[in-house]
Amino acid sequence: MQRINFICIGKLKESYWLEAQTEYTTRLSAFARTFIIEKKEAALPKNASAAQIQKAVREEGKSLLLASSGAFIALSPEGKPFSSEGFSKLLLTMLDCGDISFAIGGSHGLSDEVKKAADHVISFSPMTMPHQLFRVVLLEQVYRALMLGSGRAYHK
Repeated sequence: MQRINFICIGKLKESYWLEAQTEYTTRLSAFARTFIIEKKEAALPKNASAAQIQKAVREEGKSLLLASSGAFIALSPEGKPFSSEGFSKLLLTMLDCGDISFAIGGSHGLSDEVKKAADHVISFSPMTMPHQLFRVVLLEQVYRALMLGSGRAYHK
């Protein structure tokens, strides 16, 4: 059974995000071994400069890359958008080749190094959203993609 890694900068703290994550990782276990890998968010001073932010994002990027295995998908607003059906086809094709790692950046996004290392850079929306919320959205969309790919019914 393939492995799907969700490598995330930061931790989920609120119980409602944790409950949603548990729900979708449980559902995903029917399709793949699912792992949530939380990496530490880089410390920044309150009024960080652009250079300090870039350095922190690069540090976070290194930890994301070190934790990845298999095909590597970076999630970024400037990535390629997909429909649910298109995402399902991509995900199934990649799973046929082995494991997959998804990278979710912190509040300042992903480094250029992470995006360059990715096999695919995907956007779920050009809008900005909290990375805690996005983690749950990603889990749900991966579950939806696998349900669609298996021919099972899943509500619209």
